[in-house]
Amino acid sequence: QVQLVESGGGLVQAGGSLRLSCAASGSIFSINAMGWYRQAPGKQRELVAAINRGGNTEYAESVKGRFTISRDNTKNRVYLEMNSLQPEDTAIYYCAVSTFYRITPINVVRSWGQGTQVTVSS
Repeated sequence: QVQLVESGGGLVQAGGSLRLSCAASGSIFSINAMGWYRQAPGKQRELVAAINRGGNTEYAESVKGRFTISRDNTKNRVYLEMNSLQPEDTAIYYCAVSTFYRITPINVVRSWGQGTQVTVSS
């Protein structure tokens, strides 16, 4: 079992930045890909970004060039640097891990964090 704890959400004005962090504990030896999904009210949960053990990254088209995912394997943490935030980025952001080399499709996600709220005001 893998436990995930997120931090770093909050309220920011459009154009601002936030950094999310997710710490993994438990059966971390099994983890390959780590990343982030988000879910806005009334919408499906969607992939934001992911990074696997080899350092390969994947981003949603809507965040390319604005968000950067990184990973510290020595600390079992994954980070999401979010710049040029827009109101449409408002959502609950969930950390996710998989034993697969990706965290998509959603059914390969092995563990979820509790979620952290990101609110971007216009």
